[in-house]
Amino acid sequence: MKKGMYTDTTKTEKSRRIIDFPEVLADLLLAYKAEQDEYIAGMGDKWNETDRLFTTWDGRPMHNNTPYTWLERECKKRNFPFYGLHSFRHFFASVEIEAGIDPTTVAAMLGHSTPQTTLSTYSHYFQEAKVRASNVVADVLLGGDEDEKEPEKTAG
Repeated sequence: MKKGMYTDTTKTEKSRRIIDFPEVLADLLLAYKAEQDEYIAGMGDKWNETDRLFTTWDGRPMHNNTPYTWLERECKKRNFPFYGLHSFRHFFASVEIEAGIDPTTVAAMLGHSTPQTTLSTYSHYFQEAKVRASNVVADVLLGGDEDEKEPEKTAG
């Protein structure tokens, strides 16, 4: 068995996707790329051109474990719990579901081949969302939450 890094296409056709992301993230990536281009200009022939944005010091693809190691180190330094990089995927899914995003859209964002994969993987989040949805209807039918009503005005 050979050692080293292996780059291949995604597991499934649905895994390859284009997603929208916030403008602030685009701005951060563009700023990083501009900084990297400035760095590359000073490297001369030491730079190895690749199709990667995140690289080693000389442009070669960074090892797949590098972001994991960076995050683990930063969490330890700041005394934060470390759950690994994959926890961000679960965080993303739970936030999307909590916000009321439909399962088909969440599945597309995660690259799941069908919404059924998303529904079964995150069934507990969807169950909690169903409870909240029924409570919203009850609140509307009963005139809303008493704590959120405007105070009555008194003559005076």
